[in-house]
Amino acid sequence: MSEYITHDTAEKSVGKVEKKFFTFAEPPNEMLLDSGAKLGPITLAYETYGTLNPDKSNVVLVLHALTGDSHAAGYYSDSDEKPGWWDNMIGPGKGVDTDKYFVVCSNVLGGCMGSTGPSSINPATGKPYGMDFPFVTIGDMVRAQKALMDHLGIEKILSMLGGSMGGMQVLQWCVQYPEMVRSATPLATTMRHSALAIAFNEVSRQAIVADPNWNQGDYYGKKNPDLGLSVARMIGHITYLSDEAMRRKFGRRLQDKEDFSYQFDVDFQVESYLRHQGAKFVERFDANSFLYITKAADYFDLTGFKNTSSAIRVFSMASARFMVVSFTSDWLYPTYQSREMVKAMKKSGLDVSFCEVEAEWGHDAFLMPNKRLTDLIRGFIDSVYQHDSE
Repeated sequence: MSEYITHDTAEKSVGKVEKKFFTFAEPPNEMLLDSGAKLGPITLAYETYGTLNPDKSNVVLVLHALTGDSHAAGYYSDSDEKPGWWDNMIGPGKGVDTDKYFVVCSNVLGGCMGSTGPSSINPATGKPYGMDFPFVTIGDMVRAQKALMDHLGIEKILSMLGGSMGGMQVLQWCVQYPEMVRSATPLATTMRHSALAIAFNEVSRQAIVADPNWNQGDYYGKKNPDLGLSVARMIGHITYLSDEAMRRKFGRRLQDKEDFSYQFDVDFQVESYLRHQGAKFVERFDANSFLYITKAADYFDLTGFKNTSSAIRVFSMASARFMVVSFTSDWLYPTYQSREMVKAMKKSGLDVSFCEVEAEWGHDAFLMPNKRLTDLIRGFIDSVYQHDSE
């Protein structure tokens, strides 16, 4: 997920927000993971926007993508230069209207933005987990989010939505806890990674482990594997854009020069952009978390949930009303994967609508301001809420 952020006027923002923390699975009641390992205690960082109504019927759960976090909207302070990663969608009068709905967003298990992950302190050693951190899956992330919902006293979720890996979590929620989910919007996502998506993730991981500073994951308090993580981000960032977006944004334009340097220097604007994205990323993200989270995304295969081996069978476990959204220029999770999902949903008897949104920005299109997408999401959530209120 790249960092397309739009500043909004103060009156349309949720304003100042606070990152909160919830800790559970204290020993000896650790959480059992899909790998068979146990983990605890577990802390999840989360944020909430809007007001929970008395009967707790207005909950919207937002799930973030690969390198996102709990800070989906608003500002932490007046000096913040940018709001949360989906501020254009979440707020008063926006697609997810915080005047009507109580929005929850948490950082995933395995993350590095306040939730327990490889950079967290292992209580058994007093040192960061590093590679001693157990493998986590999308199912484990959802299981941890369910514990947060229980903590907040929320038994029903009016609607949930997320793009990319956030969409995977949406799908997992709908089959893992079907009794809780009233409606769902998976955006720019898939039921399982293609070989191409796995390949890009593996090359990114190898960039990190090839950095001498990675040191088998034991780099905390030492030199970080910034070069490897930066290259990994550059690789990933290419997959988030489209050929058309890169052509329009950069073309073959040179960066602050009129001719080639005839050295291995930054000549093209696109080179400068990718290096800039890589440099920014290492300031905020942990390399080991990147390894673990990309592997969790690669392991995800909804069709194998509870050994069903069939998309139709797995969706027969769900009861939510769905709106599936894909984007014309997304070549990482192309529209055919969403259509495959919708076909299985319909065959399992679910109420599902589908929309392919015209967009030039590639996979990142779900993050970009788009009136049609905003209207789709607003209309879908409002229709479910109205139906439930009648």
